[in-house]
Amino acid sequence: MGAQQVAQRFTQLFGTEPDGVWSAPGRVNLIGEHTDYNDGFVMPFALPHQALAAVSRRTDGILRLHSADIEGGTARIAELRLDALAPQSDENWTAYPAGVVWALREAGHEITGADVHLSSTVPTGAGLSSSAALEVVIALALDDLYALGLPRWKLARLCQRAENVYVGAPTGIMDQTASACCEQGHALFLDTRDLSQRQIPFDLAAEGLRLLVVDTQVKHAHSGGEYGRRRAGCEKGAALLGVDALRDVPYGELDAALARLGDEEEVVRLVRHVVTENQRVERVVSLLRSGGTRAIGPVLTEGHVSLRDDFRVSCLELDLVVDTALTAGALGARMTGGGFGGSAIVLTEERDVDTLTKAVTEAFAASGFPPPRVFEAVPSAGARRLS
Repeated sequence: MGAQQVAQRFTQLFGTEPDGVWSAPGRVNLIGEHTDYNDGFVMPFALPHQALAAVSRRTDGILRLHSADIEGGTARIAELRLDALAPQSDENWTAYPAGVVWALREAGHEITGADVHLSSTVPTGAGLSSSAALEVVIALALDDLYALGLPRWKLARLCQRAENVYVGAPTGIMDQTASACCEQGHALFLDTRDLSQRQIPFDLAAEGLRLLVVDTQVKHAHSGGEYGRRRAGCEKGAALLGVDALRDVPYGELDAALARLGDEEEVVRLVRHVVTENQRVERVVSLLRSGGTRAIGPVLTEGHVSLRDDFRVSCLELDLVVDTALTAGALGARMTGGGFGGSAIVLTEERDVDTLTKAVTEAFAASGFPPPRVFEAVPSAGARRLS
């Protein structure tokens, strides 16, 4: 559904034309997983898949929300009072847009209400940041409509707070920043401690390469206990090592740091992943800047092994994608996103796309898994106003 269709549906629902239409993308994380809440490095890029929002201001303290993606678009308009918004009071999809309104108001911005119609092509539960896209598109629309003048990084921070506090999901800052700040044809090298950014050219097609996303169709939920448990384990590791965050453990001193953790087996694994993953991000940045795009493949695969064996957030379906793709000639492959399902990425020569897609699809069928969804990831633009 494009901007015009979203605007027309808004008019049908609310009886007046919207003040505007905005978009915010999902993202793929090239490398740097579970490092963002450890003050580390990440490297996402935006997908062409978008959340669209047609929005108008209100002045009566009412937030009205509708989604084309709930019950086939036939769901009722949800009506919420702004003064009644409270953290973790809403277990429905409406918690994400409502949480952004709550976060903006809590930060002192005078939001007096809105009518919102949403439509998204970002797959849900696939590790591609569908929730962050939903949050960022609302934040950008309200920033425009209320002339708040907030920089993109600050909008991302407020969206993260909405998800952490209002929704109750302990996610880091990467997803919202990627959706808000990515540029077409680039990957975003983000330092999650100070939010400094570098746009790294990432034009795979020019080099005869492709990056495939394989959505395993295994759904995950960031608010689940396993994600929070690993985050708590990372915080415990930092405390035991006497550092503010695991970002502060140098790669060259990793062995000594792990020895200091003694028999804390789970913490040892978590620390080892985060420290080596930060180093992998820096290696990928260096390779891309020097024109060694094909050489990032083995680094991606190393990242998967670490997520599988140390962080233990992979699953049978993700491992099957990676193993099958590598056997079929991929340059590299790894799970992407928080894990426990979701998607994997596969770096391949353009000529091998069909072969790899067929191999993975057949492997899923042979294992009795539902067929995966395979599509090309094209580095795309971040959030923007469409009309």
